[in-house]
Amino acid sequence: QVQLAESGGGLVQAGGSLRLSCVASGSIFRINAMEWHRQAPGKQREWVADIARGGTTDYADSVKGRFTISRDNAKNTMYLQMNSLKPEDAGVYYCTANIVLDTQISRIYWGQGTQVTVSY
Repeated sequence: QVQLAESGGGLVQAGGSLRLSCVASGSIFRINAMEWHRQAPGKQREWVADIARGGTTDYADSVKGRFTISRDNAKNTMYLQMNSLKPEDAGVYYCTANIVLDTQISRIYWGQGTQVTVSY
C-alpha cells in the first residue's frame, strides 16, 4: 500500500505565503514525476506544477514566478512554496505521483488534498 498525504494548507491573506508538503509512504521502490493540482469550488481540477525525479520543473502560467515546486527524494516528499497568493489561488490542492512499487509495478497515486483559502 502507498499513501500520499498533503499538509500545510490554511487561511492566508492575499499577498501572503504558504508551504505545502506531500509525503509518500508505503512499499515504494522509486518515485518518478510528482505534480501539484488544485480545484476551486465549481471549477475543474487544474494542473499547477510538476517536478521530475531529477529536479526539472514546470509551472502553469498562472503561478509562474510566484510558486516554487521542489522535492526531497530521500524523504519521499514534495513541496510547493506559494508566495504572493491571490484569492484565485484558493482551492483544494492535491499531490500526485508516479510511483514504482517494490514489486516493480508503476502506478499513479493521488493524495486526499489540503485546503488553501486566500482572503482579500
